[in-house]
Amino acid sequence: MAHYAYIDENNLVTSVIVGPDEGTEPEGIESWEAHFSAKGKGQALRTSYNTQGGVHSGDGEAFRFNYAGIGFSYDEERDAFIPPKPFESWVLDEGTCLWVAPVPMPDDGEPYSWDEEAGEWVVVPDETE
Repeated sequence: MAHYAYIDENNLVTSVIVGPDEGTEPEGIESWEAHFSAKGKGQALRTSYNTQGGVHSGDGEAFRFNYAGIGFSYDEERDAFIPPKPFESWVLDEGTCLWVAPVPMPDDGEPYSWDEEAGEWVVVPDETE
């Protein structure tokens, strides 16, 4: 089972569908990407559910850097799905095609969220206390 992302004319992912694995095409179908693209919903590109940051979580090969989601963009030059930029100050990591904060998140076990105005990580208050 494989997943395919439909992208529009602006290279934005509009939907993701489940389909057959590439290499299982019956006679008359060149590729599943071409088959789904011909349906008229945009260009269809295979995406790997098990790929994030250019790493595959199982035994397979990392594919297009990240599993596509609605609103992601497809970068033809990198052959990568890139998530929406979460904050203006974040920059794209070229090695993973993921956005990273300008300041690393503390690794002290506390829950943090990014404060764009302050340009720093802030501890999320524990609402159970």
